[in-house]
Amino acid sequence: MRQRNIKDLDNRIEQNSTYLVREPRAMKGRWHEVFGNDRPIYLEIGSGKGRYIMTRAEADPEGNFIACEGREAVGLRILEKTEEAKLPNVRAVLCYMDDCREFFGAGELDGIYLNFSDPWPKGRHAKRRLTYGRNLEAMMDVLKPGAAIEFKTDNDPLFEFSVEEIAAQGYEILEMTRDLHGPESEFESKKYITEYEAKFLSSGKNINYVKFRRKAE
Repeated sequence: MRQRNIKDLDNRIEQNSTYLVREPRAMKGRWHEVFGNDRPIYLEIGSGKGRYIMTRAEADPEGNFIACEGREAVGLRILEKTEEAKLPNVRAVLCYMDDCREFFGAGELDGIYLNFSDPWPKGRHAKRRLTYGRNLEAMMDVLKPGAAIEFKTDNDPLFEFSVEEIAAQGYEILEMTRDLHGPESEFESKKYITEYEAKFLSSGKNINYVKFRRKAE
């Protein structure tokens, strides 16, 4: 649902549109043209205000990063931040990405990040969860062979559901923990946190994390 509490939202988006991809479906199979190079491309679905993806982009200038956020009022913050930081390896997409195959060609991406996705807690809404089997399969279709999906959530029931779906699809789990920021955790993903994650950490909430891919044929 569109947020309407930001005055003059459309104009503000236009004023900060240097890194905005206006017609992302039209770029299917051509995302290297968007970035002007042949470097790896990574996608975050549900980027919020962009802290995670921008931190990733700053740490890896040789990678290309796409921030996808369906709520325009929230996505505006990504545009403002990229405009200020002038990160050439970040692009923003302001739409919901229900099926990645509408936006990317087979094997076009080198990694996908899912951070604190909507849990859709009611059972009848399970198919809307990003980690529902059919949705995971669509993501796997646009990843290069061997490339992985990384998933973080504070929601324990959603994590249980997601691990079951990963197993049901026969995917290979590369990394998994129920306390990403615990003292014994050495996973690289703990270096990159979202705005939500920072709040959960300050309250002592555990963060669940799993990284997985299709098994090699």
